[in-house]
Amino acid sequence: MRRQGYHRGWFGVRRLPVPVVVVGNLTVGGTGKTPLVLRLAELAAARGWRPGILLRGYGARSGQWPRVAVATDDPLLVGDEPLLLARRGVCPVVVGPDRVAGGALAIRRCGCNLLLCDDGLQHYRLARNLEIAVVDGERGLGNGRCLPAGPLREPRGRLGSVDLVIHNGGGFAGHRFELVPGDAQALCDQTRRRPLSDFRGQRVTAVAGIGNPGRFFAMLRADGLLVDERPYPDHHSFSAADAAHWPAGPVLMTEKDAVKCAAFAGPDHWVCPVAATPDRAFVAAVFARLGPAPASHDST
Repeated sequence: MRRQGYHRGWFGVRRLPVPVVVVGNLTVGGTGKTPLVLRLAELAAARGWRPGILLRGYGARSGQWPRVAVATDDPLLVGDEPLLLARRGVCPVVVGPDRVAGGALAIRRCGCNLLLCDDGLQHYRLARNLEIAVVDGERGLGNGRCLPAGPLREPRGRLGSVDLVIHNGGGFAGHRFELVPGDAQALCDQTRRRPLSDFRGQRVTAVAGIGNPGRFFAMLRADGLLVDERPYPDHHSFSAADAAHWPAGPVLMTEKDAVKCAAFAGPDHWVCPVAATPDRAFVAAVFARLGPAPASHDST
């Protein structure tokens, strides 16, 4: 009903003067949106765009919104995912619950001419040029029911109205991407790197406070690691007290968790970055809809 209210003009919709791409999902929990948004930003920049990423900043406690996230920010102020993206340094990252205001800031202060929304499929006040729905290829849409009876934020028929659907793994036909792990990096000194194969055959503690911890644990096992699983709630605020309960030996965690653990990390605490690898047809479809990047002097 709320979506129809926006569609019929009962509620105001704001259109910004640059293309807006929303990457969201229908289900609660992690589907791999953030790595996919990061990859789209990299691909857009390589094609001459000046992308910016917009996020709500779940659980962030800053009293000033919107704000541009920087690599030195406190994760409690801006949120774990914005800080993760800011530290990657691909493009400006703007955080705030009002994505219209965030987009305007990205355009005005950062010179962005393309906005990528990490989540926000249901944030209808911001007009969008392209909607991409990400579906977990293993869990799908669960029982197909909306909250609280199931995992859906909107009815499954909403997939029929988005521009593109892409599955994270699984055997579904159509567009898909995989999350490919890179070398593990020591939290205390990220110049120290080890391929995951170095941990093969030994027992490691795997820490994950993400929407789908099982996917991270399965990725490590697929590389031959013996995993002691330590799942936490999504966006868990890690503390030194948590780390004190982790066994001796290697502790591996996601980037989203690492930004909150760096301050008290030990020498054998490692972050495992991942990269999204969407299929070529999906990438071609995205940029065919966007068209060519504007000339460098034109911010619109």
